[in-house]
Amino acid sequence: MNTRGSDFWDQPSTPPIGPEQFNEIVTTAADLAIVLDTEGKVHSVITNPLNPTLGRLDHWKDRDIREFMAEDSMPKIEAQLEAYRSGGKAKVDAIEVNHFDNANWEFPIRYTLHKTGRENIILMLGRDLRPIAELQHRLVKAQLALEKDYETHRDYETRYRVIMEAARDALVLVDVGTGRIVDLNSSAAEILGAETEALTGAAFTQEFEGKRRGEFIEGLVLAASDETARSVSVQTRRSDADVVLHPMVFRAAGDKTLLCRIETAGNSETVAAELSQVLSALYRDGADAVVFTDAHGVIRSANDAFLGLCDAGQLADVKGKSLGDFLARGSVDLKVLMDNAARNKKMRLYSTRLEGEFGSQLSVELSATHMTTGGRAGFAFVIRDTSRMEVVREPISALPGPAPMSDDAMRNVMDLVGSAPLKDIVSATTDVVEKMCIETAVELTDNNRVAAAEMLGLSRQSLYVKLRKYGLLAKNDNSSSDQA
Repeated sequence: MNTRGSDFWDQPSTPPIGPEQFNEIVTTAADLAIVLDTEGKVHSVITNPLNPTLGRLDHWKDRDIREFMAEDSMPKIEAQLEAYRSGGKAKVDAIEVNHFDNANWEFPIRYTLHKTGRENIILMLGRDLRPIAELQHRLVKAQLALEKDYETHRDYETRYRVIMEAARDALVLVDVGTGRIVDLNSSAAEILGAETEALTGAAFTQEFEGKRRGEFIEGLVLAASDETARSVSVQTRRSDADVVLHPMVFRAAGDKTLLCRIETAGNSETVAAELSQVLSALYRDGADAVVFTDAHGVIRSANDAFLGLCDAGQLADVKGKSLGDFLARGSVDLKVLMDNAARNKKMRLYSTRLEGEFGSQLSVELSATHMTTGGRAGFAFVIRDTSRMEVVREPISALPGPAPMSDDAMRNVMDLVGSAPLKDIVSATTDVVEKMCIETAVELTDNNRVAAAEMLGLSRQSLYVKLRKYGLLAKNDNSSSDQA
């Protein structure tokens, strides 16, 4: 059987195809057809009408094809033309070149070169390689993106592994759907009593005594969403250790995952021991002075920073003394601090002056905390040197910050502008500030007028006069009666 279907191509002469039909066949079989001589001069250019992206190339005619070749393509076309000139070309060959036009428009073409019936005339049939080049470009970009994503994944994977192993807590990741361990760190493996590799992929429920998979995993999920109780107490199967699971639920790639932090009975003791060490170091080496007293203000212990502030050589020089001995107003300051701290559990800020062993004074700020340890009440004082700030602060009294002038008082003073001379306005303003300071001192001393007078630097008689002047005497007497 003749597979060709006819002897159309077996005739010794040229197949009976008309010139019009031949041109049509050539133009549609290739994207670009060029007829040129062996010197490189273009005699004819035909572009495929089905590929309009090449545009019109009629201006190539009667010009050297080298004018439209990229520099890296010159050796390829020269080698082909030389082979045809020397007559050594016996078979069809293919080359890939880059063309560029006057508009600096570059495009790749794959040519097959064919002999023609005329001497020194060559037919070049070209296939546009731009779609293939674009596809290759997209593939390269996709490959680079994949490699970049892979490197990013490796980076995050490394960070994740380092964090898991460096964490002091025992951590286990569990798939909610399957109930199996996705990952865990060495601390968790040690508590569960097996190697990390053996536990990865194992059922999480089987690691604990008397637990059923569905109920146990569901209980952990419910505990993770419960605001009041976010822990589950269990016993490990391999090591018989009592542990507490602290679960947290999150989604990763659409799947629910449990992050369980495993805490043993020894964990809290370890944390407490570490906290004790840190607090001891802070007390010993801290920049602020720390003093512990009993319920009466007698110093039990003080750090080196306090000894430096009061110019004491050693702890024995201050231990057993009242903290009031080192304050400018003595027992008045101490009583204000202790009374407010006992009433409110703490007093955040109190400004006064600290006296050293040899009479030197410096401005300080104190905070006091009322504490009860071992059934014994006492106070903790943190003292900070503020003498360096005096150059940028306006001179103020040693009060712990009287309340700002009220809006009514300020409005009354402003109303005097234009209706009273400046002397009267200044006098009214002074009265307002004086009343505020007296109210603050009386409040801080809990209506102890002797202490308030000493704090303000007034005699008791002068304080009574001013209380009566501002209508505060009857008010304070009523407060005392109500408290009684």
